[in-house]
Amino acid sequence: MALIQYISRIQFDFGAVSLLAEEIARLGLKRTLLVTDKGVAAAGILDRVLDAAKPSQPVVYKGTTENPTEQSLLACLDLWAEQGCDGLIALGGGSPIDLSKAVALLASHGGNLADYNVKTGGSEKIGKVAPQIAIPTAAGTGAEIGRACVMSLLDGSKMVAVNLNMVADTIICDPELTLTLPASLTAATGIDAFSHGVEAAMSTMVNPPAEAIALDCVARAAKWLPVAVQDGQNRQARWEMMMAALEGGMCLQKGLGGAHAMGTPLGELHLHHGRLIGVLLPHIVRFNAEVAQAAQARIRTAAAVPDEMALEDWITDFTRSLGLPTTLGEMGVPTDILPQIATRAEADHLTLTNPRKPIMADYLKMLQSAM
Repeated sequence: MALIQYISRIQFDFGAVSLLAEEIARLGLKRTLLVTDKGVAAAGILDRVLDAAKPSQPVVYKGTTENPTEQSLLACLDLWAEQGCDGLIALGGGSPIDLSKAVALLASHGGNLADYNVKTGGSEKIGKVAPQIAIPTAAGTGAEIGRACVMSLLDGSKMVAVNLNMVADTIICDPELTLTLPASLTAATGIDAFSHGVEAAMSTMVNPPAEAIALDCVARAAKWLPVAVQDGQNRQARWEMMMAALEGGMCLQKGLGGAHAMGTPLGELHLHHGRLIGVLLPHIVRFNAEVAQAAQARIRTAAAVPDEMALEDWITDFTRSLGLPTTLGEMGVPTDILPQIATRAEADHLTLTNPRKPIMADYLKMLQSAM
């Protein structure tokens, strides 16, 4: 069993969920709110985790939607107050984990979530939040170790709060929990993990340890994601992809770039984040090529891209081979919203760490090409 002290406390291996009761006791939690969704509950994973939590008996909220909403946040805060909760357990993919972060933030800080928007400087006000344990059930977003919380507000807009204080106190990564993840979701979440490695490796922020982790994430995902999609019961592939996702979350400290800047506003169309990023990534790689040659060379080596192929073409073929869409048109994105998406992407904080600074016209051209 590997105990990794990087950013947070991480228990990683098959069977790691059996340590949940020990980790609850270590944090001194008496009444936890467990945030999950109906899919995790239906798969039987919730029951396994509740059993592992004994003698603790968490209060359960399983109403998390695919893209977490402020409405769910308010419902969780009501439960928190009614049940006298003192900590959280996030169980699931990026949505329950982000929802847990938002609950931890407002339960400890008060106010409205919009008060902590990174775009308005609100994230700088975030101090220590309520204790959290994060248990991912997919290998993708890296949200369990990520410092960001993405949420749809009541008015339908998306906002992001970013602060290292929101990272869970304890993370339990058990690849066993991903064995039943369908191939389509394995692919969609896995391409997101891969994209974190690619964009972080190209980011302008100076953080060599994070860059090394990003490149290892790229190498693992490039090799093992196709295996996990083809054979979900392959235990080594599931272990490697959960590690790739964790690494993808770790390297977020180096920043991302334009693919995610476009993906955030497009996500308001209720489209799967990973599938969107898989479509957009080749276009930002092509846009960055002339100024990110060294970084892209390292990415090519990590992913074992053939010499005769352009990196962006290889990524498109890789995405297609996983059964994922490679155009926004396939995903039903209407062309008339592209100028609005481009404008919002230019204003996104992730544009600042893209190696070549896109303006609205650049984003619009990439989006039109991605159609």
